[in-house]
Amino acid sequence: MRRLLAACVLAVLCGTAVAQLRAPAPVRPDALMSALSAEVMAVLAKEPGAERSEELAQLLQRRVVPVFDFERMTRIALARNWNAASPQQRLELTAQFQVLLVRTYSQALLGLRGQTLEFRPLRAAPGETEVTVRSLMRRSGVEPLTIDYEMADGPSGWRVFDVQIAGASLVLTYRESFAATVRAEGIDGLIRALEDRNRQNAASTASAADTLAPVLLLQGAARGPRP
Repeated sequence: MRRLLAACVLAVLCGTAVAQLRAPAPVRPDALMSALSAEVMAVLAKEPGAERSEELAQLLQRRVVPVFDFERMTRIALARNWNAASPQQRLELTAQFQVLLVRTYSQALLGLRGQTLEFRPLRAAPGETEVTVRSLMRRSGVEPLTIDYEMADGPSGWRVFDVQIAGASLVLTYRESFAATVRAEGIDGLIRALEDRNRQNAASTASAADTLAPVLLLQGAARGPRP
């Protein structure tokens, strides 16, 4: 009986060891963002048109969106107002803010079409669970543009909880306006405002000026404290 029990334990241990050997090595956060950015830039390099826009939209939804932690991004943007929201309100806020962030991020990328993106060596201690993945967009005739990703490791792997363009936080850019809306109209008022904004964005056709607007907005925004 003891021999049988020992054999079973040994079999389980061997199976676990084999599974661990077969399991893919964890993807480094800088390698993850470098690969995703390369895919996005490859689509952006194509001639503008409905086909490219559709391909970019599909790529963002399929590959980029799952890497972003939109709940944490919404929590950062709302600050103390997040605690005042009900579970249902939090779900609605996160869903609407996700739509807004994806559009802002994609429009910013469109404004950088044809540029060279370089990822800097990752500076992180072994076992560190929050890192900054830094990249540099070289642009002809002007200073390079920094695009940094604040990332955290968790059960779903490395995920982005903020993007900083030229040192300005994509998430914190909205904090002041969100707080003002909540003070004036409450949490439900902010949800309605986000819904209206997203409907207007969906109905509008972005011009060249509109495409660069998010980048200019982020460059002029003040960088807030890291949450």
